[in-house]
Amino acid sequence: MIKAIIIDDEPLARDVIKSYLADYPAISLVEECANGFEGLKAINQHQPNLVFLDIQMPKITGFELLELLDTLPSIIFTTAFDEFALKAFEANAIDYLLKPFSEERFQKAMDKFLATGTDTHTQKIPQLVEQLSAQNPSQTERVVIKLGNKIKVISIYDIAYLSADDDYVKIHTAEGEFLKNQTLAFFEKNLNPQLFVRVHRSFIVKIDQITKIESYEKDNLILILKSGEKIPISKTGYPKLKAVLGI
Repeated sequence: MIKAIIIDDEPLARDVIKSYLADYPAISLVEECANGFEGLKAINQHQPNLVFLDIQMPKITGFELLELLDTLPSIIFTTAFDEFALKAFEANAIDYLLKPFSEERFQKAMDKFLATGTDTHTQKIPQLVEQLSAQNPSQTERVVIKLGNKIKVISIYDIAYLSADDDYVKIHTAEGEFLKNQTLAFFEKNLNPQLFVRVHRSFIVKIDQITKIESYEKDNLILILKSGEKIPISKTGYPKLKAVLGI
């Protein structure tokens, strides 16, 4: 039996998928969820083979939900995205249902899923998420973190700096430090360059947290933040820092 979950904040959209799934006795709908918080809990509990996932949802988006998963199930996105975004789905061979979708289009997506198996293309989803997240304003205004079974949303305005931590990025705030399974390169690309600057291969700093630049040892420089913390400045990071500070 193939386990499926629907995650969509629109009751009508969930009802449509449920009615279409009635023609697939081999698929068991184990839960339907109205937001990403419920969806994360349901996925962790049921470990489904297939998820019908809306992208634009309140609380957290479908993309933010996917970033919180350790193991990805097969995903069929349900979306109202524009033509550019749909081309990105097609280029990555990841299926989607453009709302409102017909039963015929639903059947086409299901035929593809059933023919290719339950784990095909999941390796391409992170690439797609990174590609399309940059188009979503909410993605550049906040960072979503998984803390055990809970979800924490951090505003970028609460971030003092970010540092590399093996395969993770450590997000430093006045409230504490939080790990995100992401790269500094991703944050450098997506954070507002008027607010953040990468000063070192291992550090991105929020500009308004900088109090001064000091020399130490021979030709090395460090940043002093409002918190008193010291951040090294690399030779490649210094020109970027001078540009944003106008010095």
